[in-house]
Amino acid sequence: MPNLGMPELIIIALVVILLFGWKRLPDAARSLGRSARVFKAEVNEMKAEDEARKNTSGTVVRDSGTVVRDGGNAMRDDNSPKTDNQSGPTA
Repeated sequence: MPNLGMPELIIIALVVILLFGWKRLPDAARSLGRSARVFKAEVNEMKAEDEARKNTSGTVVRDSGTVVRDGGNAMRDDNSPKTDNQSGPTA
């Protein structure tokens, strides 16, 4: 990747000023900062959810309060009908 020296940075700054205008530049920078903060917060939330999922070791509590246990296979509600895939639901 090429090095950006002072002349290149000045040209980039001039192009940005020409594109956005001098008056709209602070608003654009503020909006970019807000977007970066929201993105960072979402990434941190996803990391926290992944860590929580790893720590639960197969037990997930849904928003409705239903506890779902995953023994390493497909997830299934505890109150869902059990089938043997041949005769349909069993009693």
